[in-house]
Amino acid sequence: MIRLSLVASALFALLVVGIGPAGADELLSLDQLKAARKEAARRERRVIFNNDGNEPIYLCRDTTPEGLLSHRTTPLADTHVDTIFYCTWSSGFGMFTHDTKVGHVFKTKEDLFSKNMIDKMLTAGTDPLTVMVDFGKQNDIEIFWSFRMNDTHDAGLSGYGPVMLRANPLKLEHPDWLIGNPKQRPKFGGWSAVDYGCPEIRDLAIQYVEEVCQNYGVNGIELDFFRHPVFFKRAAQSGTPCTEEERTLMTEMVRQIRKVTEEEGQKRGSPILLTVRVPDSVPYCRDCGLDIETWLSEGLIDMMTVSGYYRLSPWEDSVALGNKYDVPVYPSLDESRVRDPAAKKARMTVEAYRGRALAARSAGMAGLNLFNSFNPHAAIWRELGDSELIAKKDHDYFASIRGVGAAAGGALPHRAYQKVATLNPKAPLTLSAKDPATVSFYTGVDYQTLDSPEPPEIKLHLQFDQEVPKGVRVELNGAKLEPTTAESGWVTCQVDPAQLKVNKNEVTVSLLDQDASVKWTDLRCTVRWNDAP
Repeated sequence: MIRLSLVASALFALLVVGIGPAGADELLSLDQLKAARKEAARRERRVIFNNDGNEPIYLCRDTTPEGLLSHRTTPLADTHVDTIFYCTWSSGFGMFTHDTKVGHVFKTKEDLFSKNMIDKMLTAGTDPLTVMVDFGKQNDIEIFWSFRMNDTHDAGLSGYGPVMLRANPLKLEHPDWLIGNPKQRPKFGGWSAVDYGCPEIRDLAIQYVEEVCQNYGVNGIELDFFRHPVFFKRAAQSGTPCTEEERTLMTEMVRQIRKVTEEEGQKRGSPILLTVRVPDSVPYCRDCGLDIETWLSEGLIDMMTVSGYYRLSPWEDSVALGNKYDVPVYPSLDESRVRDPAAKKARMTVEAYRGRALAARSAGMAGLNLFNSFNPHAAIWRELGDSELIAKKDHDYFASIRGVGAAAGGALPHRAYQKVATLNPKAPLTLSAKDPATVSFYTGVDYQTLDSPEPPEIKLHLQFDQEVPKGVRVELNGAKLEPTTAESGWVTCQVDPAQLKVNKNEVTVSLLDQDASVKWTDLRCTVRWNDAP
């Protein structure tokens, strides 16, 4: 949405919701603002580009807006990117790369931050967040400020951890506001995380958001609770789930942030959306201290991004939750962190991203949110927003992109909440004739209804830790498949397009040799078009 002048924005917001224009000096009423906000939340966002904002720290070599934009942003014009979530560092809590007076600017040039240009940029009048907002206005791209609620990259005892900590006055001056220290580490979470049990921390979080809303023409605020999901000292130190009292403290903070966005939205005459990035499980969120159902039911958030470095639930669960409260939901398609090099490489291809996009959109996701993908020239920014386009390009599906996964910072253990497959070489399943195993993978296309002269070639590839002795039985959705090749631990089966279901597909594998036992280490389904460009 192109940013308009203050008065024009107010008139536009009123006209969008079918309300007659108010006087030029009148504020939007709260009801008018909420109606405009609901409309804005429902705009199309094919692809969200999540930028961690470290160009001024590592990449910029001059102080110009053009230099800043060249690294990750300018090439996004005229792509499928409708929205940019821009993080001005916030690594860790209280440190930023916009012109903050409430927090601290990350100015250190120590060690690997020796090329940090932010001090010179701000002195020259180049504020990264202002530059991004201006770019958004010129290119009809929404700009959200992304605020990492508890980034703990500074918890490391080597590398950039100590340097980042030394650059953070808040954490140095108030060690009692942290959940631990290097010698007394909590059971869960990076020790340098701030404790949201402290009213000072909650108040600062509100003030950080308020300052941005007052000084920058952002379209919205993202509260990134996944970076990293640990919030309360008592829970982190005891290793137990958060209490209702702790959840209430966090919810009241979100209420206050919502109030800030409403007050500032009324003043500017257009809504400031509020979105969150959270784990994709209501029970897990609650145990981490995030009562997301209350946030949704009270209308505290307008949008929601789910998942991160681990995935807990089928996409349909999060979509159903969003639909219940009329809130759009987006998947966080983070990069794979599967530890096996070959398996990880296969999951980071454009074909894999196409398959992930198709499965997510087929499950009902409002769009896609890509995290830690920064090459603006990559094909994904020009393809993933069009499901019809990528359905006819080569694409891959996996039982699991992320495997078991882990949240940097060691938050509350998540395995007990995990309802999706984690199959990969580092999390295999043991097979025998008596003990078959079933794994699900998710697709996003009805290949029989595609308008194409010829169907694609679809193959199911199964990997084992050794050559499968005397054969293996493979079933796809209850129908037997015949292996066509078996080499180097891989078994490949041809799949008729009619055998695949849209969304969930189940693969059951058992051994024919009564005395054999192997480990099933991976599953990959490839879709290939002979004429794919």
